[in-house]
Amino acid sequence: MRVDTSRFGSLEVKDEVVIRMTKPVLGFEQFRRYVIVETEDFEPFKWFQSVENPDLAFVIVNPLLFFPDYTIEVNPKEIEELEVSETTDVVTYAIVTIPQDYTRMTANLQGPLVINTRTRLAKQLVLVNSRHGIRHRMFEAERVGVDMEKPRVAVPAHR
Repeated sequence: MRVDTSRFGSLEVKDEVVIRMTKPVLGFEQFRRYVIVETEDFEPFKWFQSVENPDLAFVIVNPLLFFPDYTIEVNPKEIEELEVSETTDVVTYAIVTIPQDYTRMTANLQGPLVINTRTRLAKQLVLVNSRHGIRHRMFEAERVGVDMEKPRVAVPAHR
């Protein structure tokens, strides 16, 4: 299928890489299909691009890269709808906010995206009794190089 995006132009995407949200991103309930887009110079960050809205894309990152002690406790019923049979099929991402002053970049650790890499089902969890918040500062002085060239669509991988 062809996915039109405002950031990357038109992308050719195979149906099998489309991620379907069983519980959507808060505030964006009408959008339930996404692809992960990677660009070489944006690593370790990725884009969670809506298939249904060309202007909607979230910056995401594996939270363990910035918060090595990050853990979440998930009620098995909470991820039951993702059809998880093996924990190795699950990958977690944090949604990142990058303000104009990049040194104030934050990650939402209270509302992680959980994706089953086998079924491509996903949801945003809301961790209610968590020590994690929605605006964890990521770093102070390191500049992130952002280059939107050479986008590629990725199947979520284990990390």
